[in-house]
Amino acid sequence: MRFYDREKEQQELRRIRQLAYTNMSQMTLITGRRRIGKTVLIKHTLEEYGDMLYLFIARKSESELVSTLIDSLHEQTDMYIPDGLTSFAALLRHLLEQGKHQSFTLVLDEFQEFMNINPGVFSDMQNLWDSYREQTHINLVISGSAYRLMQKIFMDKDEPLFNRADHIIRLHPFQTEVLKQILADYNPNYTNDDLLALYTITGGVPKYMTWLLDNGCVNKEQMYAYVFSENSHFLEEGRTLLVSEFGKNYGTYFSILQEIASGNTTQAQIEQRLGGISVGGHLKALDETYSVIRKERPIFAKPDSRTVQYSLNDNFLRFWFRYVEKNRSMIEIQNFEGLLRLATRDYETYTGLVLERYFRQQLAESFEWREINGWWRSKAIVYKGQTIDAEVDIIALSVEGKKALVAEVKRKKEEYKHELFMLKVEYLRQTELCKYQIETKLLTLEDM
Repeated sequence: MRFYDREKEQQELRRIRQLAYTNMSQMTLITGRRRIGKTVLIKHTLEEYGDMLYLFIARKSESELVSTLIDSLHEQTDMYIPDGLTSFAALLRHLLEQGKHQSFTLVLDEFQEFMNINPGVFSDMQNLWDSYREQTHINLVISGSAYRLMQKIFMDKDEPLFNRADHIIRLHPFQTEVLKQILADYNPNYTNDDLLALYTITGGVPKYMTWLLDNGCVNKEQMYAYVFSENSHFLEEGRTLLVSEFGKNYGTYFSILQEIASGNTTQAQIEQRLGGISVGGHLKALDETYSVIRKERPIFAKPDSRTVQYSLNDNFLRFWFRYVEKNRSMIEIQNFEGLLRLATRDYETYTGLVLERYFRQQLAESFEWREINGWWRSKAIVYKGQTIDAEVDIIALSVEGKKALVAEVKRKKEEYKHELFMLKVEYLRQTELCKYQIETKLLTLEDM
């Protein structure tokens, strides 16, 4: 798949490079989940200048790593590298010395691996950077794929490199318009259901889109067939992403995420499903430490409201826990056909829920709204003599003025019940939205 989007990030990387070369050395941290395209962005943007030194930090002994890095530098540049360097601190000191006389970009990829190789590198690097930064012209770009470790290294106030990054570029999945552009390039006659399948599986993560589209999977049937095939990259991807993050206690985290992906979204529901064990601490860690889930409260709810549901932030992980991890036994006996049938049979029900997430993202990308969320109550409400379920898919509040969009999301128009929806809208008009000018909308596959 060719390079798409990232114009703002490329512009920022070029701006920072110029700043480093004309002012003083700059340290840039590029963050984002695995497979989001950090390395591809760096190389696509900065290689063209011809002065980039790219160093990949592989997990091995420090002396062996330094030897490998020196070999890599010899392949990329004719810069003098003295013999006998065995520590990364010594190599970095030499590169910083060179930065007094010449400007160049230095990329350290998979930087978090120093946590396993030699954590003392972070203190050494702090001292060296503080000593050399103002007298050198190096564009230092650091990236890493372990979210928790990168957060700890650079965001924890007790860590040596806290506050050392001059710039932080956060990479997110592709926006909905970019998904449309990419899919149209591969399949000009795509349907909205094909687009929804691509969004459901990949969530706009570039590498996942590459796995599908470059394998000729350009419609929903081909995508699902590939995901649930014996040689699919996707089957082990969830474990690849998370086991190294969670460590040896990943089992409980996986059980919680599987329950959330299956629709058990409150703490009480999760604890009941897991035999009554307390999971409050695990939920807090998944939210605040790992950023895998988030708390969701109804729009207008107070910050301390106990009306809380949990959802997975990541489309792929939500999909993976619901179908792959949940049915691990089918994979172990190589029943891929049965797994495909199971997921295909559930396709319309599951993607109906994903479609709601798609439209929320699409609304957010318009920059017209200051808040977008759903509205619900734990119990049904009685209004005008009728009992109605207290749930609305989307309420969006405008940036300017007292305007609100109230939307119902359905895969198909024939599933929509207008009278019931308008009764909910009337209730909201008399309560939470009494001061707002309300626009109502039905959003279906046709509106993607």
